[in-house]
Amino acid sequence: MNLAHRLTAEFIGTLVLVFGGCGSAVISAGYPGLGIAFLGVSIAFGLTVLSMVYAVGHLSGGHFNPAVTLGAAAAGRFSWKDVPAYIVAQVLGAIAGSALLYWIAIGRDGFSTAGPNGFATNGYAQNSPDGYNLMSAAVIEVVLTCIFLIVILGATDVRAPSGYAGIAIGLALTLIHLASIPVTNTSVNPARSTGPALFAWQALPQLWLFWVAPIVGALIAGFAYKFLFGGPHEPERVSAAPTVPTPEPGV
Repeated sequence: MNLAHRLTAEFIGTLVLVFGGCGSAVISAGYPGLGIAFLGVSIAFGLTVLSMVYAVGHLSGGHFNPAVTLGAAAAGRFSWKDVPAYIVAQVLGAIAGSALLYWIAIGRDGFSTAGPNGFATNGYAQNSPDGYNLMSAAVIEVVLTCIFLIVILGATDVRAPSGYAGIAIGLALTLIHLASIPVTNTSVNPARSTGPALFAWQALPQLWLFWVAPIVGALIAGFAYKFLFGGPHEPERVSAAPTVPTPEPGV
């Protein structure tokens, strides 16, 4: 696929990830008596990434996350020259998804983006859902992003079973959210953090952490995976989409 098609896929995938995941938190999590709570939000994030990996992952590699793009490049799975363009597309997709969610959310009387749960923003201290400090937030974001990248790199390795990577990645993201929503509202994705923060100004001063920590975790995972496991891999690709056989001529 040419770069324009790949960037479009990254834009759409990140838009759906942010709209679906953050939308479940903003609209459905706290609904009186029927709210989906932490478990539902965790599953929603896992389902959005799983769905979009199979929908457009075969076009772009299905990153939808600047940390994944950088981790893939560190592991030798993705070209460094395409990293800036991918990150721009992902951030724009996250902003578009957040704008769409905001447009819907303001239709309810009394809606506010204030507070740690107002617009699914990420934060620490006063902006942490359960008041966790900067150190706790930094550690959990680095560690969980590192784990997420290890799962992605392992599941998409040519030595892994083909066609199942999207399921492993979606379940991993679900588990990550179950472990960390009370701490930071779960980022592990700088684009996901940036989109909502632009509509909830109290989150902007802390946004730096949700770029630095996920990127550090992703780079650790990328370089470590290449060093520890090496061996065959697919250059220029980190895709969780199933492989589609090429038809024989005339089919």
